[in-house]
Amino acid sequence: MEGLPIAEYQGVPMIDSTENLRRTVREVTVPRIISGLTSQNNTRAVKEAEPKSDEIVFRGTLQEVQDFFYARLWTDGLPIMPPTRQAVEEMLKFTDRPPSDVIGVLPPENRQATVWNTAVTGVMAGCRPEYMPVLLAVVEAVADPAFRIVDAGSTPGWEPLIVVNGPIVKELEFNHGTGAMRAGRQANTSIGRFLKLYMRNIAGFRIPPGEGDKGTIGGNFNVALAEDEDTVAELAWKSFSVGRGFEARDSVVTVQGVLYITPPILSGGDSANDHLQTLSEVFGQLCSYRAYIGIKNKQYCPLLVLAPSVARVIAKDGLAKDDIKTFLYEHAKMPADTMERYAWASGHTTYSLRALVAEGEIPQEYFQSDDPKRLVRIFVKPEMIGILVAGDVGRNQSKGYVINHIHGAPVSKKIVLPSGWNPKVNLATPKTS
Repeated sequence: MEGLPIAEYQGVPMIDSTENLRRTVREVTVPRIISGLTSQNNTRAVKEAEPKSDEIVFRGTLQEVQDFFYARLWTDGLPIMPPTRQAVEEMLKFTDRPPSDVIGVLPPENRQATVWNTAVTGVMAGCRPEYMPVLLAVVEAVADPAFRIVDAGSTPGWEPLIVVNGPIVKELEFNHGTGAMRAGRQANTSIGRFLKLYMRNIAGFRIPPGEGDKGTIGGNFNVALAEDEDTVAELAWKSFSVGRGFEARDSVVTVQGVLYITPPILSGGDSANDHLQTLSEVFGQLCSYRAYIGIKNKQYCPLLVLAPSVARVIAKDGLAKDDIKTFLYEHAKMPADTMERYAWASGHTTYSLRALVAEGEIPQEYFQSDDPKRLVRIFVKPEMIGILVAGDVGRNQSKGYVINHIHGAPVSKKIVLPSGWNPKVNLATPKTS
């Protein structure tokens, strides 16, 4: 909204003393509110007209292209591949959809997400043309209202994570083994970078000197994560995408937000319970920090990535992914007063489990006594917990990806392949995964 008056609190409310907070509101914030409401602000920011979708915006050397794009905040600070007409046309060969097709509208800047700008951004991110069907599915996911891309610039600074399943994992040579979340494999890395560039240039999430992204500290982009479906099949488990309602033959992307990542969770023993106990303690404890808002909003979908070796021990005892989810749901708990303290520190100063139960907002179990140290559940529902198998087959190391309640809710989309699909995989790419 152009000319919208803003009255900003001068300081940090949650660390100011009560006396200082009241004085600042009375002497600084309220006068700013009154001024904003009673004055007329006709100043309008002069914005440079955006180029048309197929317009050639610049000609020059490779370095000059980099400088031109960087000066206009069109890059992420890293070198980009110039999106020449020829390069974009190569991307478009891998979809049957016309370039003008509108996939959705992305807030906060409300630009149309199209097949054309998907191809342009794919080139800039260093994607190969055969990645185009994956990129389109990713854009469909973040354009889905359930994903809530509008919240991607919020102060917690969460990042999107792309999960890839199905035959496409092998066809495009995604890494799902050692270093699965390291930059290094072209498919994983460039597709992860693509999404952040797309959210920057189309949705409008830019850090200063740009606008839109207000992440207090934030984090770096995640490379795309692929599941080790050979191990999943060996264990007679459902893949991550099958668990979300797709067929095993489908290639699928799921995009969800990640607020923070756990340290490596090392679990040992030759029984399922040995590993589940550690996972519920460590993964549960690290999910506990944001549980208060997940419980209140009735949505909390963290993702647990199991090492293949750990998955094998659990499966040996006859347990499947749903059993792991149930165990975590039943055993991961925290003191009630700690949950309320975490809520207060983040600005939810009226958060009360007693009040939420009384209002029917959360289940009765969250206030069964006045004991502040009573243990309450961390997870909302077992089925909201994601379980995926990936990583080094020779290690007992798992890792968790914690979501920010309703921000970046998991959204899955089937990858639609073009007629005559032939990924033309570069045979020089390392074959180990």
